[in-house]
Amino acid sequence: MADFYQILGVPKSASQDEIKKAFRKLARRYHPDKNPGDKAAEEKFKEINQAYETLSDPEKRKQYDELSRLGAFGPGAGGGFRPGQGGFQGFDPRMFQQGGATFDMGDLGDLLSGLFGGAAGARRPGARGRPAAERGADLQAEVTVSFEDSLRGATVRVPVTKADACEDCHGTGAKAGTTPKICPECQGRGVVAQNQGVFALSQPCPRCLGNGTIIEDPCPRCGGRGVRTRTRRYAVKIPAGVKDGTRIRIKGRGEAGSRGGPAGDLYVVVRVEPDHFFQRRGDDLVLEVPITISEAALGTKVRVPTPGGGSVSLKVPPGSQDGRTLRVRGKGAPKLKGGRGDLLVRLRVVVPDKLTREQKELLQKLGETLGDPRAAAFARV
Repeated sequence: MADFYQILGVPKSASQDEIKKAFRKLARRYHPDKNPGDKAAEEKFKEINQAYETLSDPEKRKQYDELSRLGAFGPGAGGGFRPGQGGFQGFDPRMFQQGGATFDMGDLGDLLSGLFGGAAGARRPGARGRPAAERGADLQAEVTVSFEDSLRGATVRVPVTKADACEDCHGTGAKAGTTPKICPECQGRGVVAQNQGVFALSQPCPRCLGNGTIIEDPCPRCGGRGVRTRTRRYAVKIPAGVKDGTRIRIKGRGEAGSRGGPAGDLYVVVRVEPDHFFQRRGDDLVLEVPITISEAALGTKVRVPTPGGGSVSLKVPPGSQDGRTLRVRGKGAPKLKGGRGDLLVRLRVVVPDKLTREQKELLQKLGETLGDPRAAAFARV
């Protein structure tokens, strides 16, 4: 018999992040908006929600694991428990039968009540109230900006396709001017009880499907679902100095919540196009500047470009070696918390691959006066 871990497809040792990822993947697959009219997918979606509601709460998960260890969800446990069909009610906290033996479980009833009392379908017979509102799912989108825009900041419009509250019924699912009615079958509880020996097993109401309300006159635009899939474009402000892979959170721009719950959040992942000259290293920018052999040996002054279209004069010390890095402070990328990084100028000594006869003679004469550099390098060998 499947349990909550099996429903989400994760091991019992799964971390909270693994449970959340599994839930999001399954929720997207079985969401009613993607499976209109598919009752099996709708029931599966409810099972997934209840499993996640329990396992995502550390305290509820601890109680659920303890009950599983005691066999409360296995065969012989008062008729068994099917995840997604609600919780246990009418349980005698003093006695628990398993495999023909009877155990005194003390406060097991309190554990069951604490575990399933807040989940959909776990209300006591006679209790009123609609199922709890559920927060909408978070969404993620990507946007690509140029290297220059990542340094100076920009505002871009990001298209997001999502399930959003119907503008005609405002998410109620009922035609404008009408409201959902309390389900006469379950009296608004969303569940009906079935006696299973020592247990009274709560199941989603077959008439309202656990919602606690029915819609007699559904909204013609959304068909009574309360949500519509559409593409919205949101203006997203990209801060100056943003790095590749940065996630920007836009609160309340995710999928619409159900039963009056709040909308989820939208996370925008920023991708930065590479630049022809500059490379990013944290808040610093790296720029390679070619110089001649004579400039490296004698020293010189060069003008190098800076981000934003400007330039700066830089002194190259005599005797500079290939790969030497010179720092220009405050000319790097803007920092998100204020200030700027540095510009790191890496010198590249260019060795000509073609020489005239005169150039060869000059270099030969220079080489004769410089001596053998290997003699000093390997003097200790």
